[in-house]
Amino acid sequence: MKLIPLGDRVILKQLVAEEMTQSGIIIPGQAKEKPQQAEVVAVGPGGNVDGKEVNMIVNVGDKVIYSKYSGTEVELDKEEYIVVRQNDILAIVAE
Repeated sequence: MKLIPLGDRVILKQLVAEEMTQSGIIIPGQAKEKPQQAEVVAVGPGGNVDGKEVNMIVNVGDKVIYSKYSGTEVELDKEEYIVVRQNDILAIVAE
């Protein structure tokens, strides 16, 4: 199966949380906070959304930072994804 986003929606796959801090402290599973960094796996077509013209800026493969409480979590083929609107994406991580 495949997720195809509509309008200004973007499908994200959350990146794995670090299990150890930079100073070497191991973080137990329950104390780990979900990262707000993800990889874009699908991008909607944009267009006219809620009466406004939306141009999609993000591309498949981009690593992004998104708002903490945004989006809808979806599980498909035992993989977890997050569906967000493009304006919930705060930044593209450039390397």
